[in-house]
Amino acid sequence: MSDGHEHSGQENVPSRQRRRFPGISSRAYEHPADRSALVALRKLSGFDTVFKALSGLLPERSLRLLFLSDSVRVSDQQFAHLNDMLRDACYILDLEKVPPMYVNQDPVPNAMCIGLDEPIIVVTTGLVELLDEEEMRAVIGHEVGHALSGHSVYRTILLFLTSLAVRIAWIPLGNIAIMAIVTALREWFRKSELSADRAGLLVGQDLQSSMRGLMKLAGGHHLHQMNVDAFLKQAEEYEAGGDLRDSVLKILNVLPRSHPFTTVRAAELKKWAESRDYQRIMDGHYPRRSEDKDTSVTDSFRESASHYANHVKSSKDPLMKLVTDIAGGAGDLGSRVRRGFGGPAAKEEPRRDTTDEGGGEGGTES
Repeated sequence: MSDGHEHSGQENVPSRQRRRFPGISSRAYEHPADRSALVALRKLSGFDTVFKALSGLLPERSLRLLFLSDSVRVSDQQFAHLNDMLRDACYILDLEKVPPMYVNQDPVPNAMCIGLDEPIIVVTTGLVELLDEEEMRAVIGHEVGHALSGHSVYRTILLFLTSLAVRIAWIPLGNIAIMAIVTALREWFRKSELSADRAGLLVGQDLQSSMRGLMKLAGGHHLHQMNVDAFLKQAEEYEAGGDLRDSVLKILNVLPRSHPFTTVRAAELKKWAESRDYQRIMDGHYPRRSEDKDTSVTDSFRESASHYANHVKSSKDPLMKLVTDIAGGAGDLGSRVRRGFGGPAAKEEPRRDTTDEGGGEGGTES
């Protein structure tokens, strides 16, 4: 089903057959941070209770009727080119049932995969108008990756709880309890976006298209004014620049967001595309869904822990460097922290010798 047709009027559009991945498990492309964040989320106090309650209460029928009545459902008759891309993405990732997809009138470029029983994909008109065909293919592959990973359930609950938190903001304790779960859900969802970006690359199989799409999400349709290498340098500068104050501000800036920063996503995806893991998948060596039931939870934990340890060690972020120094037993921690926050380091006091010239004890200072 992968197309090999030429597309008139489009530049940099590969005309080729794409590899297919029969029976591929979402474990093949899931970012280790995605898995560990989801485990942490499920261990959050009260999450199981809220999840079970909302699973039965969320008006999924109403949600489906809303999109059916006020959006355009993608089909052979409507947005046929998007329908071809959707079916192609499901074919490549071997998703048995093609989820319904809707185009919603919204100038803000966005896409999401929601639904409890069955996933629904929604893309906005702003996104359709912004991206070219191959960039859009990567985005649809991204959303199909969410569907294959089962992310739509948690995404739906996040949307509902975010709305609920606004409505009950006047109830202090109730709002705090819900916002704790919302914050944990956002932390997981940001990590899940890194996984879905990888799925989008597996579907589009063109890294440059994925990079262009992310750049357009950051800077609009003026692609001729942007450069991939310069864009990726921004990610390096973001990670390494500044002092500990900037590290703290990065954390505060990202907390209310549902998605990671775009330059960070681009850098993470490029790193994975150049890895042996990606090449093995392209060569046909990847975990199958039929093996999911035999997967060791302990191995998943170990892989996630190893990823975080390597990330901290290799990170250029000042806070991560400080963490590495602490773990390594570096001395003079107080001075390091003061320097990190832009303050003067403590001056080292001169050593006081309490012995006399003859080496005897009890001598006076010279």
